Amino acid sequence: MGEAKRRKDLGLPPREKKKKKEEKKAGFISNLSARFPFLPFILGGILLVVLIVDLVNYYK
Repeated sequence: MGEAKRRKDLGLPPREKKKKKEEKKAGFISNLSARFPFLPFILGGILLVVLIVDLVNYYK
């Protein structure tokens, strides 16, 4: 006996279909980091070089 017949015999209403929750779209930063996982290392290296160059120029 299927579930539909059993529910009908018991006088229960048909089963409601589950509604899927809408997925939130990922933001710009998470899309960028997912596409380029090495990007933080490159940006960190560039920042470190800029700070070192600035420090050297300051003490000249």
